[in-house]
Amino acid sequence: MATKYMVSFREGNGKDRMLLGLKGACLCEMTQMGLNVPPGFVITTKACLAYLESTDGSFFSDLMDEIKQQMKFIEQMTGKAFGDPQNPLLVSVRPGAAISLPGLSDTILNLGLNEATLRGLISQNGNEQFAYDAYQRFLQLFGKAAMGVSEGHFEQVLDALKVRNEVTFDLELTTEDLKEVCLLFHQLFEEETPMKFPEDVWEQLAVAVRAIFESWMSQRATDYRRKFNITKDQANGVACTIMAMVFGNMDDNSGTGVGFTRDPGTGENQMFGEYLIHAQGEDVVAGVRTPAPIELLATEMPSIYHQLEDLKDNLERLYREIRDFEFTVESGSLYCLQSQNGRMNAEAMVRTSVDLVEEGLITKEEALLRIDPKHLEQLVYPRLDPSFFGHPIAQGFPASPGAVAGYCAFDVERAETWGKVGESVILVQEETGPEDIHGFLASKGVVTSKGQKTCHAAVVARSMGKPCVVGADEISVDTNGRQAQVGPRVLHEGDIITIDGIDGNVYYGQIDTIEPEFNPYLITLLKWADEVAQLTVYANADTPWDAVRARSQGAAGIGLCRTERMFEGPDRLPLVIELLLARTPAERIEPLDQILNIQRSDFRNILRTMGSLSVTFRLLDTPLHEFLPSVTELSKQVEDLKNLRGTVIATQSILGNVVYNVPEEEASKMAFAQLDSELILGIIQQKEMMLKKTHVRAEANPMLGHRGVRLGITMPDIYVTQIRAILEAAADCISEGIDVQLGIIVPMICAVPELTRIKAYLDELRKEIQAEKGVDLKCKLGAMMEVVSACLKADELATVAEFFAFGTNDLTQATLSFSRDDAENKFLAYYLMDGLIDKNPFESLDFETVGLLIKMAVEKGRKIRPGIPIGICGEQASDPTSIKFFDQLGLDYVSCSVPQLPIARLAAAQASILNMANSPTLSPERRGD
Repeated sequence: MATKYMVSFREGNGKDRMLLGLKGACLCEMTQMGLNVPPGFVITTKACLAYLESTDGSFFSDLMDEIKQQMKFIEQMTGKAFGDPQNPLLVSVRPGAAISLPGLSDTILNLGLNEATLRGLISQNGNEQFAYDAYQRFLQLFGKAAMGVSEGHFEQVLDALKVRNEVTFDLELTTEDLKEVCLLFHQLFEEETPMKFPEDVWEQLAVAVRAIFESWMSQRATDYRRKFNITKDQANGVACTIMAMVFGNMDDNSGTGVGFTRDPGTGENQMFGEYLIHAQGEDVVAGVRTPAPIELLATEMPSIYHQLEDLKDNLERLYREIRDFEFTVESGSLYCLQSQNGRMNAEAMVRTSVDLVEEGLITKEEALLRIDPKHLEQLVYPRLDPSFFGHPIAQGFPASPGAVAGYCAFDVERAETWGKVGESVILVQEETGPEDIHGFLASKGVVTSKGQKTCHAAVVARSMGKPCVVGADEISVDTNGRQAQVGPRVLHEGDIITIDGIDGNVYYGQIDTIEPEFNPYLITLLKWADEVAQLTVYANADTPWDAVRARSQGAAGIGLCRTERMFEGPDRLPLVIELLLARTPAERIEPLDQILNIQRSDFRNILRTMGSLSVTFRLLDTPLHEFLPSVTELSKQVEDLKNLRGTVIATQSILGNVVYNVPEEEASKMAFAQLDSELILGIIQQKEMMLKKTHVRAEANPMLGHRGVRLGITMPDIYVTQIRAILEAAADCISEGIDVQLGIIVPMICAVPELTRIKAYLDELRKEIQAEKGVDLKCKLGAMMEVVSACLKADELATVAEFFAFGTNDLTQATLSFSRDDAENKFLAYYLMDGLIDKNPFESLDFETVGLLIKMAVEKGRKIRPGIPIGICGEQASDPTSIKFFDQLGLDYVSCSVPQLPIARLAAAQASILNMANSPTLSPERRGD
């Protein structure tokens, strides 16, 4: 074969994860640094891709010849021979991609066993029970991973034998029981597969390797890659590691375990993990037996524990990262079988980032780059209200933090169905596996009745940032019956439960939650981020309460205060409706006076809260349909009122207006008769007048209609009132000694004359209020760049506007002709699934269209007004990919919702670090030259 498709652990380049996969690359590195790793080799991802592209069997036949050559090396290192009935070599076969990917084939242990080599294994150590235990494990793993036999069939056989023998664990089965298990497993192969179990060990190996290669294109694996936009540059093909077996189930001086170099839940610098004596492979994470905390090894096997502490330190020094690792102890000898970057929740990632810097292992820049900004969402998840003192219905292990409530779903299909329609779902299972990934994606949280902190559910939930409780053994799940028994309580599918991934409790019903607080490690990390970032991160804050939260969470100011959002309360909304339905300026005077007082007070409180930080108020910008009642709803109300009045009149005619000695059963009729038909008529007339006005205001396409600056020009008293409220509030604050940094931005600008008109309002009011208040009022006027024509005329707008802010939500709608609500509800999901687009343009900026417009507008605007401040205020302001683009363009700021502030601050820092390091198009100043 012209290409070398495999390398031994001793010669492989441990930095080449694309070729060797995470597992293979790590095994090469650990071998070469002198750790005790069983001998083995890696079949590379190139072999996988070549196999998937081959059209006949010649490639795989040649590949098997090369595999046989590599197997000779393992035979030489171990002194055993593959398939030798006297001294058999057994191997493990494991898949591994360049990044961790659910859906790939499972690991197969003890490969190489058949009737002949089984006898040889027994003769090697004289332990017949150990040999048959290894054999039944191999049959089960091989059958599931390589032959397509349902795992449930194997479990049914084992469970039936345990019930018959009145035992709980597989380990309690006798040698004769295990022989029977192996016989029954062979029968399953004949019943469930078109081919018999292969006795030839080389055929076993060939079948296993094929299964691993083919799992790259499995439905689960492809769905996961599509869901998380995993490209070929990130992972392309699956590698296969083949390694000599070591046995943690050989005797009582053997065992197996998993560990982390630090606590993956808190980040504390203390080895964390679990182990089982007399166990093998997946036993620890399968939840079949309860593992012991790894610190107990210090008493049970002190020499092994000290070796693990050395392993912990060596791994962190080598990788300068928190690592998880798998180990096996065979008759007192420690072997490291696997290691990878530890999956941690955001809290642990933040703490370890800060700690590693303080320990001198990494730089501040490396600390900032090691965290996915999106993972910081975990730190803004709510937690249970501390005033709640209810009792949980079950308690398990806290596996991933956060509190969430939702409807119970007892299978992944139901969770997926409910999740697709927007329901909050808690997936409740006995245990989970890689095949359940679509249920994880659809659920808000996960509960399992089995498992520990290192089980599948715990690891996946932590990586996704979903609250998770595992090992809640008081919950007995009946998937077929779609219910669970929890003590005396029966939990039905669809019941609401609340789970707390911080303390491991499960509660019946919905429990109130509160906002989280930043811990000192996050504060430190974000301080480092702000020091590095070129982009300033502001908050979108629309109320005084939002301003308080923004200030407390490190916003550098308010980049967008949407003034219309102040009217969404039930006591304020009628004022806006009255204002918008007014037909003449005279009819608008009274509601405008009330609005002036309300907004002046709100603006004053916001400015006081932000102090000397920049605050930008956006003038009223809402499509009228968002405030006005719908024509359909008003028409129905009028019809209902007319029917009511007719019924009242008819009832009064029958009963008379005055009735004495009415029997009790006639009381309701009396109450009905007392209604004033004339009062109802007055309400009808009011509603009909509102309906008439609403008809006049109704628009065929309100998102492109009478909104924003268009409203301010046709009804100037509205914008004049708002500007007055802003300036008077600012003047009051200046009088109090506050260094106000004020901006007013005008929405939906199309051309210069619109902006010039609003500037005239501002200039006149500023002179008036300065004279009245005796203060120096400074206020910048900006243009919202959310209309295509504004981007095309940015050079003209820059002659008037003192700053630009791109409203990427509306600009995306206008550029792509996508109505956001309709697109996301109707066809975007299909487009994404079918590969017509690779991302939702309302979440991550479409660089080739909207991005091009922004780039052009920036260049035009700065050509006329060099240094004009420019920012982003749309949804994409907290998207890390979009932020990197904004940093490359040299924008000044992004403004995002308050909960997204940590994400945007970290993403801005990462963008600056990466862009300065990698982009030759940046100026020397931006690169730090």
